[in-house]
Amino acid sequence: MSDNSSITLSRQGHRLVQLGVALFLFVTLQGLVIQNFAVPSLGRAAHTLSLSTGLVLVALGIVWPRLTLGVTATRVAFWFLVYSLLATIVAFLLAAMWGAGNSVLPLAAGAAHGTALQENIIAAVLVSTLPTGIVAFALILWGLRGMPGFSGRI
Repeated sequence: MSDNSSITLSRQGHRLVQLGVALFLFVTLQGLVIQNFAVPSLGRAAHTLSLSTGLVLVALGIVWPRLTLGVTATRVAFWFLVYSLLATIVAFLLAAMWGAGNSVLPLAAGAAHGTALQENIIAAVLVSTLPTGIVAFALILWGLRGMPGFSGRI
């Protein structure tokens, strides 16, 4: 691995940690307004999702420099991960604000059903997170397949 790709991995890892900590701040502020959402239970779900996403980002940011991926694969994994995680939060927040989402989030939304446009927007955002998340996590797993200088024996 070149020094340049090590620097890129280190920088990306740092950005993931920063984004995770930013989500912790967001969660703290979000907790102040959960009761004001059209569907507070969806607001609470978005709150919990934001917290767990922050933890995932911090953890992945710490291990990110250990990935053994090419430059393009690293970039794809980074941006697909960020998009997938943040877009999921956005979908839950939209549902909580609009009082919508039971067509795609029936357990979280309960009876809350928005307009056809609102339900379609929430569904489109959530559906778009599935392939990006799968690709990101598959690349990350592949990138963690081995450590330099490790023979595989314990």
